Amino acid sequence: MRLTLGVLSAIERVGNRLPHPFWLFVIMAGLVVLASALLAALNVSVVSPADGSTIAVRSLLSPEGLHFIVGDAVANFAAFPPLPLIVSVMIGVSVAEQSGLVTAALRGSVTRVPKKLLTFAVVLTGISASVASDAAYVVFIPLAAMVFKAVGRSPVLGLVVGFGSVSAGYNAALTITLTDALMSGISTSAAQIIDPDYVVNPLSNFFFTFVSALFLAVVITLLTELVLVKLTDKVQEDGDGETGDLGSMLLTDEERKGMRRAGLALALYLGALAAIVLPPSSPLRGEDGGLLSSPMLTGVAVVLAVGFLIVGMVYGRTVGTIPTMASVPPAMAVGVRELAPVLVLFFAAAQFIAYFSWSGMADVIAVSGADMLDSLGVHPVLFFIGFLLLATTLNIFITSGSAQWALIAPVFIPMFMLMGVSPETTQALYRIADSATNIISPMSAYFILVLGLLQKYRKDAGVGTMISLTLPISITVFVSWSLFFFLWWGLGIPLGPGTPYTY
Repeated sequence: MRLTLGVLSAIERVGNRLPHPFWLFVIMAGLVVLASALLAALNVSVVSPADGSTIAVRSLLSPEGLHFIVGDAVANFAAFPPLPLIVSVMIGVSVAEQSGLVTAALRGSVTRVPKKLLTFAVVLTGISASVASDAAYVVFIPLAAMVFKAVGRSPVLGLVVGFGSVSAGYNAALTITLTDALMSGISTSAAQIIDPDYVVNPLSNFFFTFVSALFLAVVITLLTELVLVKLTDKVQEDGDGETGDLGSMLLTDEERKGMRRAGLALALYLGALAAIVLPPSSPLRGEDGGLLSSPMLTGVAVVLAVGFLIVGMVYGRTVGTIPTMASVPPAMAVGVRELAPVLVLFFAAAQFIAYFSWSGMADVIAVSGADMLDSLGVHPVLFFIGFLLLATTLNIFITSGSAQWALIAPVFIPMFMLMGVSPETTQALYRIADSATNIISPMSAYFILVLGLLQKYRKDAGVGTMISLTLPISITVFVSWSLFFFLWWGLGIPLGPGTPYTY
């Protein structure tokens, strides 16, 4: 434990010295500018494996480069693929959140299940709660503690299980989430460094994340009953815990009616989509008449937004949180306002990626890195393991998943593409790495949030207490989910509809 605390203290010291992700991207963009000038002066170049042409590094400090930096800054931002995706989806998600549907769905998922299935239900709901974005942490984790306490189990155990499932399982879910749209946009931007026409669909990892949600639910449930129960028994409670009454967390008759109507509206919406796209003569089929190239999939962000909008409106009208149609646009605006910090980050990230691509440094690094890795003659699994370890370590320091992915995707996606690995495969690996260490990072605001909740049950609980309770989940999720991926990959099961493993 002393060694663990020492490591955590070192992580916290290093992490506190890191700049805000916005400034991190600004610094990285500046370094790209300087490096491009140096490498261009040294006439650094590579031969493209695609067409045999020579790709030379271009200086961003040249007149042409300076014109690009100044003149294309707005265009770089506007063309950043995650930008329209996240805004579009959030407009609909915000209505569902503001109506109270998301909170009601989380409450209803775990407050009416049999005691024998409670742990599994809490874990599976927590894993899929990423559809509610940050609300999952704020609403679901205290609820998990209260539910466990209500059935005579340790509320500390419920707190740890709730945090572990939401945080360590964040990138797996039973539904398409905002994270899917966000990651695919960044992956698309990185892939287009090599192939300007390449697009990563938000559904590209859906088969894998759906089954992963069930797999992780079983793994964390077994870990809870075999290990975490014993660990939390050692945490003697000396506080009152959450003051909320579980009875107030149960759905009211009006809320249940709203949930039923929202469920019916969702079923009708999905049925209408199926009726429109399934006929072979449907105008919403792809150019080749296929479903995988259908605008329903390529434009899935809009499909998701409309779905959330419909169920949010139906629920809100039923329970009175959205009394009139005039209440809908303000509810949408709340979601856009909440995106402000992300949009600021995206501006800097878009410039960094654009500089990296325009200068030719991305191509040089990708080709040189791929050649070096190929020359080692080792199995691709070792490359995957190395990437997993690097990304999950960075995740402890850079707790924003989108920020970290925007930082490393332009390096690893092109490099792996030149080694024959598809962007969707690299993205699936990143999902594992980005999830597993969320729960043990003292740099995470949610780590501090849960520590505060824990102190309501154990007044002297500190970082050491949190680590002792969450480290088993982090290690177990990382190892088991990685092995699960390699099994999935080895069997050749598609990661999503029409998703290739190779490029």
